[in-house]
Amino acid sequence: MNRQESVYINIHQDIIDRCKLAEPKAQFQLYKLYYKAMFNTCLRIVNNNLEAEDIMQESFLKAFEKISMYRGEVSFGAWLKKIVVNHSLDELRKKKLDLQSLEESGINPAATNENSKEDEDEIQAKAEEIREQINHLPDGYRIVLSLYLIEGYDHDEIGEILKISSSTSRSQCARAKQKLLERIKNSKKEITY
Repeated sequence: MNRQESVYINIHQDIIDRCKLAEPKAQFQLYKLYYKAMFNTCLRIVNNNLEAEDIMQESFLKAFEKISMYRGEVSFGAWLKKIVVNHSLDELRKKKLDLQSLEESGINPAATNENSKEDEDEIQAKAEEIREQINHLPDGYRIVLSLYLIEGYDHDEIGEILKISSSTSRSQCARAKQKLLERIKNSKKEITY
C-alpha cells in the first residue's frame, strides 16, 4: 500500500488505520472517542436533540465510507468535524435556511463594531448563560455565532461552509452578537422583577 506521509500525527492512528480496513470493532472504538464532541457540534447547529443525533449518526457513516480519503493533513477530529458541520448545514438548507446580511437589513456594520471589545468581554463572562441564549437565536444567527465563537472557524471558513461571502459572515456574526446581548440584557431584567 503506497501511503502518503501524514502531516498530523494522531494519537489514535492505529484505530484509524483499522477503520480504513473496515474493521467494525475499530469503527465502534472511533465512534466512542468522538461521538460526544460531534453530537455537541451538531446540536449547536441544528438546535434539536433528535435531529442532531440522526445527523451525527449519518455523519459517522459518511466518514467511515470516506475514511480512505483522510490523509492526515489535519487532526482526525477536525476532519470529522468538517463532515459533521457540513452535513448539519445541508440538513438546515433543506429547511430553507435564510441568512441575511447586515447590508440587506439596513444596519451599518461600522456601528456594530464600535462595541465589539465590550461585547466580547461580556460574552466570555457568562459562558453557560450565553450558550443557552444562543440556542434561542434564529437559525442563521445561531449557526454563524456557533461556528465563529464555539467551533473556532474564521469568517473566510464560515463563508466557504455556508456558501456566503466572508463579509456576510462578519455582518451576520456582528448582528448575532447584538441580538445575543439584547437577549442577555432582557433575561437579566426578567430576573430582577
